[in-house]
Amino acid sequence: MPHSLSDEQLSQAIETMMVEQNLRGMQNLYAYQQTGTYLRAAKSLFDAKSTVLIGTGFAVKQTFETDGPVGAIALYNALITLGKNPILVCGNPLYSALKNEFNCFELPLNNFTDAMAFSKAALAELKPDCVLSIERPGLCHGNKYYNMRGIDISADCGCFDFFVSQAPCPTVAIGDGGNEIGMGNLSQYMTELSIMPCLTCCDELLLADVSNWAAYGIIAFLSRWHSQDLLAEVDTLAILQYLSERGSVDGVTHKNELTEDGLHAMHGQQLIARLRQLSGVAYQNEDL
Repeated sequence: MPHSLSDEQLSQAIETMMVEQNLRGMQNLYAYQQTGTYLRAAKSLFDAKSTVLIGTGFAVKQTFETDGPVGAIALYNALITLGKNPILVCGNPLYSALKNEFNCFELPLNNFTDAMAFSKAALAELKPDCVLSIERPGLCHGNKYYNMRGIDISADCGCFDFFVSQAPCPTVAIGDGGNEIGMGNLSQYMTELSIMPCLTCCDELLLADVSNWAAYGIIAFLSRWHSQDLLAEVDTLAILQYLSERGSVDGVTHKNELTEDGLHAMHGQQLIARLRQLSGVAYQNEDL
């Protein structure tokens, strides 16, 4: 069965799907973007020769939220299948939760004074071919980090901003509220959002109602180009369970439960099913 949608059409369909609930105003921001964001972001990952840095982890009540790490792990596994070298970049406690099962690089917390030098040294050491940020707090006015409630959470944050701004390679960022890395691309349009907008920019910004979901949009393209249904391997409930056992909380409810931004896991699962159908990846092996 041939693909019914071109890559460009698929990207536009995914972009629309990702913000259709408009939970935090991302649909409004999407109006200011040039279409093709998911296609271009996926191509940067697909074209990466080896190392891809994936920064994630949003500090909530001395632990980490489920939105971000779920998508990061799904992307990590997909990139492994493609023969890439993904590295999860995060601070504690998420770093300690993941380091035994995944290739991780630790971000020191509250190190803004030394963050630029640290980031440049890390980039020189790790030599990434692409840097991706998914639901990482981004620097706002005054070089501070704020959560969705406008509370200063700088003391609990490691700085990934300079990994993105100083990267010698394509950079992709994913956000769902306006205070995440990459949202600097659209910060001038956030006056109507009750948020402290992030000022850090990126090459390609992906908007979504829930940041985890954007990772699945990228994987839809990787599946199509790799001729393998990688989305079929994404078990959101299993990843949420894994993170819950290590202390995660929902970023909206602040409870240790198998949800993301207050939504049941089935929402992400249903989105994956729609992406598989839309992209035709479930039928790829029959085409060969």
